[in-house]
Amino acid sequence: MRTSPTLRRKLISVAAASAALLTAASTASAVAAQETVSQGSAVPAAQTEAAPGIAAERLIVGYKSGAAEARSNPAAEADAAAKGEQSGEDVDFQRRLGTGAALVDLGDDLTKADVADVVAQYRADPQVAYVVPDRLNKPKADPNDTEYTKQWDLFESTAGMNVPGAWATSTGTGVTVAVIDTGYVAHTDLAANIVGGYDFIADTAVSVDGDGRDSNPADPGDYYAANECGSGIPASNSSWHGTHVAGTIAAVTNNNKGVAGIAYGAKISPVRVLGKCGGYDSDIIDAITWASGGTVSGVPANSNVAKVINMSLGGDGACTSATQSAITAAVNRGTTVVVAAGNENDNVANHSPGNCNNVISVAATNRTGAKASYSNYGSLVDISAPGGQTSTGTANGILSTLNSGTKTASTESYAYYQGTSMATPHIAGLVALVKSANSALTPAQIETAIKNNARALPGACSGGCGAGLADAARTVQAVNGSGGSTGGTTFSSTTALSIPDNGSAVESSIAVSGRTGNAPAALQVGVDITHTYRGDLVIDLVAPDGTAYRLKAASSSDFADNVSTTYSVNASGETANGTWKLRVQDTAAQDTGKLNGWQLTF
Repeated sequence: MRTSPTLRRKLISVAAASAALLTAASTASAVAAQETVSQGSAVPAAQTEAAPGIAAERLIVGYKSGAAEARSNPAAEADAAAKGEQSGEDVDFQRRLGTGAALVDLGDDLTKADVADVVAQYRADPQVAYVVPDRLNKPKADPNDTEYTKQWDLFESTAGMNVPGAWATSTGTGVTVAVIDTGYVAHTDLAANIVGGYDFIADTAVSVDGDGRDSNPADPGDYYAANECGSGIPASNSSWHGTHVAGTIAAVTNNNKGVAGIAYGAKISPVRVLGKCGGYDSDIIDAITWASGGTVSGVPANSNVAKVINMSLGGDGACTSATQSAITAAVNRGTTVVVAAGNENDNVANHSPGNCNNVISVAATNRTGAKASYSNYGSLVDISAPGGQTSTGTANGILSTLNSGTKTASTESYAYYQGTSMATPHIAGLVALVKSANSALTPAQIETAIKNNARALPGACSGGCGAGLADAARTVQAVNGSGGSTGGTTFSSTTALSIPDNGSAVESSIAVSGRTGNAPAALQVGVDITHTYRGDLVIDLVAPDGTAYRLKAASSSDFADNVSTTYSVNASGETANGTWKLRVQDTAAQDTGKLNGWQLTF
């Protein structure tokens, strides 16, 4: 006899099982509805849930009432052995169910084709009424966290991010998220998910804690007096900002208190760069490097390397070469960098690091699913996520972990905040879920999966809010192979074109064929342009019928180099097949560039 299947069977998720175990013709509802069919009757096609192409380790076999196998365990055992011999597999009768059906074990190493062979043998037997997989089910209850019902951003159908639907597949286990922020103030709803971090604030006037860089990322508070951070700037209490961000990502969940975290199986590494009045680029650059596993002089090696970095911070101006270099190196090490688009109700092109390349730049939506009034926008935004808007009611903000201290730490608490700072950890949490579900994915693949599985923004967005509102369940199902879209066919052009300085537009063509119907609502347009002042450039996607979609406008304040990014275009009104064009024009003098190539992913 083989080892007990209870000891060796893999725990497969409901999402994976539901996709893998059902035929293309049957659905979960059909399965439930058909289970009362009489054993003596012919079984409809929808009843044969176990069919070629399934993955299963055990089968439930119902015999017709007159069959010896319906009454006799030895007969059922003999039949299982015979079916195994006929299919070339080792099939074991396990036990009789209360309904009289037989449970048979297939082991845990059969291919889909092997399972199909066994199923075919049972289905060909006139004494078998039905054969179905023994599917694994999981609880469908909401988390028992006491404040969970206030977290509309996770579950509400209009503007929530559909997070509960992802939890059956992934909770972020095995992934560390670095929160590059104000540090961490002790909170019992987070403590179990906190791992070692670092304090990168070198300037003691900013650090507040009385010392420079060290291994203690505790947040001492970032309060300041009126005019202390600049003339006319009013006083501000401590924000405990990093702790609020961390709670959205990975608050301990199902612990009968507080809030639920999006990736509550993940770990948070607090990396402190923001103190009184903010934080310097130099500290942030070192934090990005260290968090992603790079080496920083004078700082011990990181034993909790992060596969996700959350930066709910920003400043005005272009993405500098120094910051871009740190981000690019982190991504090359396999770390996905998620950043806030900013809260100025302005084009994100004017605000760093939301305008850097190789990041996921996040805009904020309100409870109706429209762009939040404060959120930045523009063609460089990649995705939108709930950021809340407390001006329409406190409860319309994002609830997370905090501290009640106005200056120094006091008692732990929870509070509603709003901002792209709150939207960003929603995406960082989603990245952790995705990375846990499929650890082989690169940062670029993760970003594509999130964009391709977003849903249309329920409300209005003027200026560009990326691919839409992120959908956690659909994205995780896509990368786990149980639904959604991981990215379709890609058409590309690698023909290089020089872009005349302050001259006429150039166009590069891609012929698309073999598609059916219209282009997707989130058509991915990858652009690779070398240019010494990208603010000069205007970029349009031109559909086969001549309709132009503006990807990037000119901006005199965007003086960074190059355009290397993926835009998302709602092209659902366009026929997919035909000749698509990328039109690029340099609108100002003195800087030159080249279109290296571009691609369309349907």
